[in-house]
Amino acid sequence: MKALRLRQSSSLKRAKVSIRGVVQGVGFRPFVFRLATSLGLTGYVTNLPWGVLIEAEGEGTRLEEFILRLKKERPPLARISNLEFSILDPSGFNTFKIEKSLEEGEISPVIPPDIATCQECLKETQNPKEKRYLYPFTNCTNCGPRLSIIDALPYDRGNTSMKGFEMCTSCRKEYNDPQDRRFHAQPIACPRCGPHVELRTPGGELISEKDAALDRATEFIKGGEILALKGLGGFLILVDARKDRVVRELRRRKRREEKPFALLFPSLEVLREYCNLSPLEERLLTSAESPIVLLNKKPDTDIAEGVAPSNPYLGVMLPYTPLHAILSSRVGTPLVATSGNLTDEPICTRNEEAMERLKDVADLFLLHTRPITRHVDDSVTRVVMGKEMIMRRARGYAPLPIRCSRELPRVLGVGGHLKNTIGMSLGKDVFLSQHIGDLETLEAQEAFLQTVRDFTRLLDYRPQAVSCDLHPDYFSTGWAMGSGFPIIKVQHHHAHIASCMMENELEGQVLGVAWDGTGYGMDGTIWGGEFLVADYTSFKRVGHLKTFSLPGSEASVKEPRRSALSVLYETFGKETESLHRVPAISSFQAKELKLLLEMIKKEVNSPRTSSAGRLFDAVSSLLGVRHKTTFEGQAAMELEFRASQGISAYYDFSLSGGEAVIIDWRPVVSGIVDDMGKGLDTGVISARFHNTLSKMILGVAKR
Repeated sequence: MKALRLRQSSSLKRAKVSIRGVVQGVGFRPFVFRLATSLGLTGYVTNLPWGVLIEAEGEGTRLEEFILRLKKERPPLARISNLEFSILDPSGFNTFKIEKSLEEGEISPVIPPDIATCQECLKETQNPKEKRYLYPFTNCTNCGPRLSIIDALPYDRGNTSMKGFEMCTSCRKEYNDPQDRRFHAQPIACPRCGPHVELRTPGGELISEKDAALDRATEFIKGGEILALKGLGGFLILVDARKDRVVRELRRRKRREEKPFALLFPSLEVLREYCNLSPLEERLLTSAESPIVLLNKKPDTDIAEGVAPSNPYLGVMLPYTPLHAILSSRVGTPLVATSGNLTDEPICTRNEEAMERLKDVADLFLLHTRPITRHVDDSVTRVVMGKEMIMRRARGYAPLPIRCSRELPRVLGVGGHLKNTIGMSLGKDVFLSQHIGDLETLEAQEAFLQTVRDFTRLLDYRPQAVSCDLHPDYFSTGWAMGSGFPIIKVQHHHAHIASCMMENELEGQVLGVAWDGTGYGMDGTIWGGEFLVADYTSFKRVGHLKTFSLPGSEASVKEPRRSALSVLYETFGKETESLHRVPAISSFQAKELKLLLEMIKKEVNSPRTSSAGRLFDAVSSLLGVRHKTTFEGQAAMELEFRASQGISAYYDFSLSGGEAVIIDWRPVVSGIVDDMGKGLDTGVISARFHNTLSKMILGVAKR
C-alpha cells in the first residue's frame, strides 16, 4: 500500500483520517482523490467495513485545508457522521491513490454514536410551513440519538427506546421511502406521534407542555431560575451565564466550588463575541460530534466570573439537538450547561431519578417522554498546535472503534479509578465506552458495572482476559479480580506510554515519559514522574524524579501546601520552619506546621512519591497561587495560566544514578525561593519552572 520512503522534511506531516457515515457508493473516494491531488498531497483513500480511511501527506497548512474541506465540499449524497484525525510523521508516499477496499480481518459490529442535529433538520424546525416546526425531537438518517437510545443490536426501532412511539402515517411514509432522507431513520418522529416536553416543579406538578413549556422555561431562565433539562444522554443544569448571583447559587447547590462550568451558546455569531475562534476550533464546534471545545475567552465580557474562576479558557458548545437549539435561541445569551448531577456522581437519565437527586439543585425541570437507555456525557476537546485533541471521549465519538495496525486478542480493559472508561479489543478494532467518571461513589461504581454489562451484551463479547490497573484498591481492579477471567495487571505509567505508542503507530522500544499525579509502582511506592524504556508488553524504569514525602498521604492531593512543605524540607532541612516569607509556610498555623514537619521527619503516614503532579502542586503553593484545591489538577492549571510568555530562562537541576537516572529538583526549589526573595514576578518564575521541566526531559533523553 505504501510506497518506498522518500526524503523526509520536518515540514511534512501525515494525516490519518477515519470517516464514518454515508460515505460508500456515493462517489466519496473519487472526491477525496480529486481534493488531495489538487492540494498536492500524497497518500491513499480506501473503504473499510465501517467507513473510509484516508492517509494524506504534505505540508501542515495544506493538510489542515484538506481536513476542513472534506466535510464542506463532500459529494451531495454523502453524509459524514463522524470524522477523526491524527497527525503523524510522514511515511514517504509519492502519489495519491484510490486503494482497493480493505475487507481483511474480523468485521466488528458498530454501535453508532449520538450525532448532532444536521442543518437540514434544524432548518425544518425553523420553518413555520414544515410539520416539524419547533419540534424538539426532529431527526433524520444523518443525525439524532443513537447510543443513548439503543437497547440491543441490530440498530432497529424495535431495539431502541423509541419502540413505544408508533409512527404516524406521514412518518411511516418517510421511513419507507428510499428517496427520503428519513429512509430507515430509526428515531423518526413528529409532533403527532413522537415524544414531547413537559415543565414540572421539583415535586412533579405539571406546569405546561410542548411549546408552552419551552416558553415558560425560557422565562424562568431569563428570570434567574435554575433549570434541569433532560437532554440527549442525560440531564443538564442551565442558568444564565451572565448572572453572577445565580451562578454562585448553582455552585452552592451542586457542591461544585470552583471547577469550570461548560457554556452553551445559541450560535457561532454570539460565540464570537465572547471567544477567539480558529478554523479548526470552528470545525469541531460545528462537526457531527459537536463536542465542548476549550477556547480562549476575550477580555471584558459579561460572563460571570464564577463560570470559570482564574481560568483564561471557556469550555463552550453549540446546540446539538433541536431542543437545545430552540431553548438557547429563545434565551439568546450564553447559558451555563453543566452536567445534571452532584459532584462525583454520574449524570441523571430518568425523570423520576432526576427529580429526586436534583430536587435541591433545580428550581424547575424541563423533562421529555423519550427514555434514555444509558448516560452519555458531553465530549471535551481542544486544539493544541494545530491538532485536535479529545480530552473526554463521550457523545459523538463513543463507542465508535479505533482502528489499530495489528490484530489484537480479545481483552476487556476496565481502566483506572479516575476518569474511568472501559475498552474492548476485537480484531483490529478497540471499542472505547463513553466517559464514566471517577469511581468514588456508589452511583459511579454502579454506572461502571452497568457499562460493562451493556457493552459486553450489545457486542456479544466474551473476553479472553481482563486487564486492570496494578493498584489493588481501585474499584475497577477489584471487579476484574472477581470476574473469573484471566487477569492482566498493567502498571499505570506503562499503560500511558503504550497508548501513546498505539496512537502514533510506533513499533519497537521507545523512551516514554509519563508524568501525572499518582500511579501504583512496581515496588509498591507511588510513582508519577517516570522515564520508561518500553514496548507494548514490557518496560524498564530508567529514570524518575527524586522522591519526597506526602504528609497525610491522600490529604496532600487536596492540599498542595503539604507537598510544598515536603519539598522545602527536602531542600532546606531544619531551616524550613523559618522560611516565613514563603507563602506555603505562612499559610499554616504554627501547631499545624510543627505537626506536619514531625510527620515528614519520622515518616508517619507520609509515603514517598516521585509524582510530577505533586511537584506542580508544590510549586503552585510555593508561589502562593493555590494552597488548597477543590478539583483535580487545579493547582497545576493555575500555575500554567500564570506563566509569562517569551521567557527562555530555567533553573539548575542535577541528574545522578546508574541504571535509573534520578532527577534532583532541589536546586529548582532553592532557585524559586531565591527569586521570590528578590521580588521576581510569579509569572516569570512559573515560566522558568515549566522550561526547567522540558530541560529535564531532554537531559534524560540524551542519557
